[in-house]
Amino acid sequence: MIFEIRDYVAVPGKLPALISLFNEVSKPLMGKHELELVTAGMTCIGEDAFNGISYTIRFADLGDLDAKWSAFLSDPVWVTELAARTADGPIVGKMTRRVFDETPFGTIA
Repeated sequence: MIFEIRDYVAVPGKLPALISLFNEVSKPLMGKHELELVTAGMTCIGEDAFNGISYTIRFADLGDLDAKWSAFLSDPVWVTELAARTADGPIVGKMTRRVFDETPFGTIA
């Protein structure tokens, strides 16, 4: 089992648009493409506090991650919605991602 953490920092003034994109488009498509959303939230302490969202997704392995993200990113709904919602400019100023493997530590919960 591996986990991917994605952090998105909104362009100043675009946080509501980023949250809307996530709630209205990304989350439903994650379900459609079987991306297992573990948690999602907004940074409230630290760099870029209150101007970004983060979420964690669980995958079986790197092949599973690649296959599911490829399907998600090529979904016509995603392509259309992203283009429409960024027509007047980007809403994401910075995106980072990390993938980690819990194997050396065993299951915590």
